[in-house]
Amino acid sequence: MTYSFNILDWCALAPGLSSVEQWQNWSIHPKTDWDGTLPKTQHIPMMTARRMSTASRLSVEVGLTLLNQQPDAAIFISRHGELERTCKIIEGLCQQQDISPTDFAMSVHNTASGLLTITGKQPLPITSIAAGIDGFQQGMLEAQAMLADGAKKVLLVDFDGAVPDAYQTRIVHRIPAYAVGFLISAGENLCCQQIDKSVSHLPVETETPALPQSITFMQHWLAKDSQFTLQGMRSDWQWHQ
Repeated sequence: MTYSFNILDWCALAPGLSSVEQWQNWSIHPKTDWDGTLPKTQHIPMMTARRMSTASRLSVEVGLTLLNQQPDAAIFISRHGELERTCKIIEGLCQQQDISPTDFAMSVHNTASGLLTITGKQPLPITSIAAGIDGFQQGMLEAQAMLADGAKKVLLVDFDGAVPDAYQTRIVHRIPAYAVGFLISAGENLCCQQIDKSVSHLPVETETPALPQSITFMQHWLAKDSQFTLQGMRSDWQWHQ
């Protein structure tokens, strides 16, 4: 499987990383410490932001930053979704406590995508995807389907928040919260090819990669690496630019 596209614009937020210059510097000298201060949001009303989880707040901020370019459709990708809020609900139930209506209403996987259209006052066809460590790559495939169906510009946002302590022994997740967004159109500037792990140049990993695919993509793309490979569960993904 091979496909190509262009990136018209992008926005990304992570601890200590918010501006274009910060991300470009990071791509050349990737840091290993993700304990920096989380970026503040500029486009979300304060009362709305207070009700949102950190991951949703960052993803909606990224989405709103790119929304003014009038995308025809959007894709929101998250491996864990509202896991922190869901874990809080489960712990409350175990202790026989009343559940917050806000927590209950905003615990679904498509919370962030719904908040984008509400806050941005712009209804859009949106797909919400969860695909394990392959979420970013599966979102890219969904974007190709949308472009083939007639969309001129597709907004893609990949995000996640912190993993609660109860899951730390089973989930490798180094970044406490992040959101990466791209505005995608048809084109030839970037090409991606799915490759079988048996012929991949990468060593076979026995553990889940510590960094999400979208963050690894950002590092290589901003560094203008002509070729790089992202690891997946059953296939790897070779990129050319």
